[in-house]
Amino acid sequence: MDYDKTDIAAAYDRGRDHGPEFLDLWMTSVSARLGSRDVTRILDLGCGTGRFSEALAARFAAAVVAVDPSMKMLAVARTKQRDPRVRYQRGRAEAIPLTSRSIDLIFMSMSLHHFDEPRLAARECRRVIRDEGWLVIRTGSRERIESYPYVPFFPSTRSMLHETLPAVAIVRDTFEAAGFRLVSSDIIEQTIAAGWAEYADKLSTGSDSILARLPRPEFDAGLASLRSHATEAAREDIIEPIDVLVFVSM
Repeated sequence: MDYDKTDIAAAYDRGRDHGPEFLDLWMTSVSARLGSRDVTRILDLGCGTGRFSEALAARFAAAVVAVDPSMKMLAVARTKQRDPRVRYQRGRAEAIPLTSRSIDLIFMSMSLHHFDEPRLAARECRRVIRDEGWLVIRTGSRERIESYPYVPFFPSTRSMLHETLPAVAIVRDTFEAAGFRLVSSDIIEQTIAAGWAEYADKLSTGSDSILARLPRPEFDAGLASLRSHATEAAREDIIEPIDVLVFVSM
């Protein structure tokens, strides 16, 4: 999806900001997987509105180059910037605007399925990362589709997600072919809303790229079904499973 041809950027943070506990969960998860490895320069590839960019800089006390192809997403990110260690730059994963062997850690959050040529992007990642550098991929996957909480309310998204999201084995094979070695692959369950009503409010912002592709009547019907469910269901946190793959460059 070309985000610059949509209005998603303006609403993205309203639908995707899950609070400081959410950021702490992910920064703790990343740092735990790296252990005591020295990290001084990070690439946040497909940074979008910079949801993780400043958190990465703070957690690792590192310089962060945050790259995204969307001018609209980057414009939102720049309005929020507080940390001078973060630099936002336009660029594509298939042609990363950085010199070779200049990065210690590459972080990708929910961006892999947007790449036009994932194999070329993987080779570019290997070009810009130093030997024995780390790559952390936070992604949706085909294996997790039935666990995504909005799917039962928007049934046609099942096939859309299957066409859009990679299988975990494909991610592994793509990056191993480019010169990385898989270190770990697991699932982190994240809380994305405190109940179904809050979840419906977040989806109503139009910040999800899959839901944004639905015809408006279908989206409205699914949202109405979700809101109806919210009035009857017991209050519970809404949980979403996310795949996390960690690679080291060889």
